[in-house]
Amino acid sequence: MARHWIATSWGSPDAWQFVEYEVPRPGPGEVTIRVHAAGVNPADAKHVAAARPGAELPVPIGYEISGEITALGPDTRIGSGDAAVGDEVIAFRVRGGYATELTIPAEKAFAKPTTLTHPEAANLLLAGTTAAEMLDVTGAARGETILLHGASGAVGVSVLQQAARRGIRVIGTASVGRFDVVERFGGIPVAYGPGLIDRVRDAAGTTAVSAALDAVGTDEAVDVSLRLVTDRGRIVTIAAAGRAKSDGILAIAGSMPESARFRDAVRGELVALAQAGELVVPLARTFPLEDAPAALALLADGHPGGKLALAPSA
Repeated sequence: MARHWIATSWGSPDAWQFVEYEVPRPGPGEVTIRVHAAGVNPADAKHVAAARPGAELPVPIGYEISGEITALGPDTRIGSGDAAVGDEVIAFRVRGGYATELTIPAEKAFAKPTTLTHPEAANLLLAGTTAAEMLDVTGAARGETILLHGASGAVGVSVLQQAARRGIRVIGTASVGRFDVVERFGGIPVAYGPGLIDRVRDAAGTTAVSAALDAVGTDEAVDVSLRLVTDRGRIVTIAAAGRAKSDGILAIAGSMPESARFRDAVRGELVALAQAGELVVPLARTFPLEDAPAALALLADGHPGGKLALAPSA
C-alpha cells in the first residue's frame, strides 16, 4: 500500500499525518509514478498554514517529484513525448508529491535529466520556473545589470544561472557566509543590511541598475529596489505581495493564472538546460520521507544551505 503526507487540519507540519492510501489506476491522459524523491519548498507548508478559498481538507502535500513510471493510461504520452513503464521522469505542479507513489496528469511529467540525481531533479522546476518568470516579467536583457535579493537561495541560484546564459550582469544580496555561492554562479555578491544601497551602487559602478528581483520579501529589499530602479514595472517580488499592492510593483505567484501558464510553458526548456549541464540544483540534504516535518522545520529556519529533498525508504 502506498503512503502519503496529508494535512487534516490547518496549521504547522507537526500536525500532518503520514497515512496509507490507494493509488488510483491511471486513466487516459494519466500516469502513475513511483516517487524516488520529492522536492521541499516553502509553499508546501505555507499553503496549508491557514484555511484558504478553494482548498478543502484533507490536503495532500507536495508539488514536485522525481521517480519512475509504473503505469500509463491508454494512449497516453507525457509532457516530453512518448514514455514507457520504467522510464525516469520528473513532475511539477502535482498534488500530493510527498508520497511513495501517485497518479497525475501525464502532461505534468517530463523525462528526467540524466545529469541530475533524483533529489536534485525533484527540486528543479518550482524554483527554476519561478526564476524564469522573474527574468521574463522584468524584461531583463543582455548587457543589463540587475539587482537580485536573496541570490543564494533556491530561486536566486536559478536566476543567477539563467541570467548568466543571457549575458545579464547580476548583483546579488546574500549573507557574507554565502558569498561563495553567489560568485560560483556568476553573480556579484553584496551583503544585505544597513548601507545596502551604497554597496549596490559601488558594485554597479557607472552602470545603472535596470531591474530588481525580490526573492526575500523584506522592506529593505523593496525600499532599495524602489530607490535604484526608476520603472516600477521592472521590479518584481515573489514574497512581498502587500508591498507590491501599495507601491505599484509586480508580484507573481504560481497560483496566479498568468504565472501558471508561463511556468508550464517553460518547463521543457529548463529540463533541456539541465540535461545539457547548464542548470544545476545545489542540494543540501535529503531526509527520509517519514521525516517530512523535520525537513520543513529546517527550511523554515531560513538557512538550509541548498535545496532539501524527501526520499521514500526502499
